[in-house]
Amino acid sequence: MPQRLLLLACLLLGGFHTAQAAFFSDDEARKKIADLQQQLSQLQSQIQGRIDEAQKQQQSLDGRVVTLEGQLKSQGMIDLLNQIDRINAEVSKLKGQIEVMSHDVEVTQKRQRDLYTDLDSRLRKLEAGAPAAAAPAPAAPAAEAPSQQQPVAAVAPAAPAVDPTAELRDYEAAHALFKSGKYALSADAFEKFVAAYPDSKYGPNAQYWVGYARFSQKEYKAAIAAQQKLLQRYPEHQKVPDAMYNIANSQIQLGDVDAARQTLKSLIAKYPLSDAAPLAKKRLAAIDSLKTKN
Repeated sequence: MPQRLLLLACLLLGGFHTAQAAFFSDDEARKKIADLQQQLSQLQSQIQGRIDEAQKQQQSLDGRVVTLEGQLKSQGMIDLLNQIDRINAEVSKLKGQIEVMSHDVEVTQKRQRDLYTDLDSRLRKLEAGAPAAAAPAPAAPAAEAPSQQQPVAAVAPAAPAVDPTAELRDYEAAHALFKSGKYALSADAFEKFVAAYPDSKYGPNAQYWVGYARFSQKEYKAAIAAQQKLLQRYPEHQKVPDAMYNIANSQIQLGDVDAARQTLKSLIAKYPLSDAAPLAKKRLAAIDSLKTKN
């Protein structure tokens, strides 16, 4: 009996150790599985975080690309307009130089003509000698004297003649101020010239240079007013298209683009063969292109 009990106890003890070993084996497996799941979850979280960060960076880059494209387009048009302005300024400068040279040629020719006329007059006087004095008219006899004294007609005083030398000198002085970059003094000098010589053949040019000098001083409203005077006083003069182009540029600087477009269109329609017409077409195309982009 004791042997059987001992045998039974041994069997029970062995089974207990086997069950315990199996129990501990299952717990370790579960723990490893749990660890793997945790690691997998952490890895998935890290991957998802990187994906989210990459998407944010992509969105940021897309936004920057769009912004840069817009800036490039806008900057491109601004650069184009700046280039056009520089070209127009150079063209205007060249036209001014051509006008100055043409004026110098005209002045030289006039001086040569005056010199020749004066020399010819002196030679004629030397060849002919001094003219004889006119004999006094005989006095009327006393018997034939009129009974009443005839009224003497009043003679209106003659208007003072314009000194062409002074006229030319004043115009050249005003133009010299403009060429030296003294635009404010030049504008004042040209205005005084127009007032002093209202019938001068240099009047239209002087009035134009008043407006251009004001424009160079960035006095755009004054420039427009001066050029409009040219259009009113000398509507048939060759400077009218240039004056209209200067008005349009002044209107652009003042932000009145619609008025500038109308001025440019009117210039092109009225003076299609003028030197200012091609410039007006380019400026009008640039304005329309910029308006389309916006």
